[in-house]
Amino acid sequence: MSFKAIIIGGSAGSFQIITSLLAALPKNYPIPVILCLHRLKHIRKGFDDALSIKSNMPIIEPTDKEHLKPGFIYLAPANYHMYIELGGFIALSTEPPVNHSRPSIDLSFASAAYSYKNKLLGILLSGANKDGAYGLKRIKDEGGTVIVQDPKDAQVATMPETALDIL
Repeated sequence: MSFKAIIIGGSAGSFQIITSLLAALPKNYPIPVILCLHRLKHIRKGFDDALSIKSNMPIIEPTDKEHLKPGFIYLAPANYHMYIELGGFIALSTEPPVNHSRPSIDLSFASAAYSYKNKLLGILLSGANKDGAYGLKRIKDEGGTVIVQDPKDAQVATMPETALDIL
């Protein structure tokens, strides 16, 4: 199967595994990588820099209507929902939080699933709430491939356990 995009969601306890995953991706990776990570809404700078230390690919916080391109990692900006629209465009929104979160992993995953169908790889990592589980199910229902971090290996098992329960 040939993927057109990878989307990764995580929250509490996911930083270490995220940096390991990013370090494993080669420079000029042939598809875009999308990160939807829960983060402090009032801290707007520095998170992308911390992720960039281990990454071989540039990490950017996209602007509204930016087009996804291969070779880049797109990090949902603090306090914005990030949707993936048809044609590989990003839409940012300040709609109310979902699952107490903005950005919501569920919203990013579900929109990417609709846009990429069976050409999407979705990965859900450690986290303290249930955000991401239903979005991951949507990826699977649309024919995409899903990976869930083993709850035994997650620093906070709630997100992976919830996803495994509904998949």
